[in-house]
Amino acid sequence: MYSTVERGTPNTLDYRIFYSKDGTLISPFHDIPLYADQSKQYCNMVVEIPRWTNAKMEICKEEPFNPIKQDVKKGNLRYVNNVFPYHGYIWNYGALPQTWEDPGHVDSNTNAKGDNDPLDAVEIGSGVATRGEVKQVKILGVIAMIDEGETDWKIVCIDRNDPLCDQLNDIGDVEKAMPGYLEATRDWFRIYKCPTGKPMNEFGFNGEWKNKAFADNIIRETNEYWQNLMSNKGVAEDVETKNTTQSNSHSHVTSDEANAILSKQPVLSNETAPVKSSTRINVSSSGLFPNTSVPRFYNVFFFFFFLV
Repeated sequence: MYSTVERGTPNTLDYRIFYSKDGTLISPFHDIPLYADQSKQYCNMVVEIPRWTNAKMEICKEEPFNPIKQDVKKGNLRYVNNVFPYHGYIWNYGALPQTWEDPGHVDSNTNAKGDNDPLDAVEIGSGVATRGEVKQVKILGVIAMIDEGETDWKIVCIDRNDPLCDQLNDIGDVEKAMPGYLEATRDWFRIYKCPTGKPMNEFGFNGEWKNKAFADNIIRETNEYWQNLMSNKGVAEDVETKNTTQSNSHSHVTSDEANAILSKQPVLSNETAPVKSSTRINVSSSGLFPNTSVPRFYNVFFFFFFLV
């Protein structure tokens, strides 16, 4: 249904993944519908980062048609460190299209402003997704992460085609079918920035997982913020809203105009640039320290691992 169009050289600053449908450039942020069916039982999820990988890929809200690109810090491509006992991202990570966490809105649940991005989603099924894949997912719950003073909701969902999908209908079902996975997920989000010298992230509701009904409400609310973003010019000057399907928006363009933007991108290179040797995807021993929330099992395991 949707096709990805790669441009530039992988592992470099100019690499991008664009999207098209029926030969027309589209935005994964604005043109892919939030809901996968009219019953609204399933949402679309844009996979930015496949499970077990480290490259911090994300929908670029600042560029026309919002391609997926690798995040950059201080001029260097960003990679998430391996934090013991985790390797890379422990689920397929991505975003729900047509949602937006409004930085001008202070969330009453967290007393913090939105982070100016689409809603993040973690897909907990057994498969390893492809970067750029669009999955149809069932919503299960949400946790309220506070990232450097901003509200950063993390939606938990599962691929509708996953063998466990029929068994999982709410957040409580996840613990029954996949014991420990929600705890590991919360721990990962709490400590993943620690190797870069940043403090542990905090959570609203004392880190409590909220259920599907709560998550659905967050999705509806952020979809309304997105609609306001698209309907009123100047709501967020740093968010690029060009699209080819939202005909009533202030930034709708024609197919020819959209494809002209794509034509200016560098062609996809046949070679993949090597990751710079200075890039550190190291293993942090954060799990050894008592002020982290890594499960005690892993601390004990790590201790005995080095004794042997």
